[in-house]
Amino acid sequence: MTFADQGHNPQGVNAGAEGNGLREQDVTYNVGVILAQMLNDDPRFTARLSRNSPTESLGTSNATSLQARVSMANSWPANYFISIHCNANPNPAINGTEVYVYQSGTQSYWLAQHILNGVVAETGTRDNGVRVNPSLYVLRRTAMPAVLVELGYLTNPADAMKLRDDQRGFAQGIYDGLLSYFGFGPQSPR
Repeated sequence: MTFADQGHNPQGVNAGAEGNGLREQDVTYNVGVILAQMLNDDPRFTARLSRNSPTESLGTSNATSLQARVSMANSWPANYFISIHCNANPNPAINGTEVYVYQSGTQSYWLAQHILNGVVAETGTRDNGVRVNPSLYVLRRTAMPAVLVELGYLTNPADAMKLRDDQRGFAQGIYDGLLSYFGFGPQSPR
């Protein structure tokens, strides 16, 4: 059972980054929906989303938005938590995909490596590695292995084009990473 958290709210509190005409919360919503469909079409998985419509907002502040996401995953209870995000940087040359975990040497770290490999292979983004960040609330407070996937940089023109035009590819990369993590082997393209 996988809980896919589409990072950020559509507007207001906990809204996401913007760059090159894209809004993080729109990209993450779409990638999450596509990923959940892929997972739910596979009898080996069951997936739920944090945001079930593009206008759904969680919480009334940044803190309560994050709490709501973690609470939904913990109360389901999910076996895996995947938080989907897009990155931004003042330097438009910075690009690539990275996956954050609470600590190294864990199932989360192993899962993160598989997801990172899947996304990079499917979309051609730069591999920025798995990174440890114990300060991230959704990684710290979930009761199951959790990863936070930064798909690419909205502020980098090449990444932004991929984030705009290949949302299915990013979802496919995460899905492929899950299949690899579980040792299922690649699926034929849908």
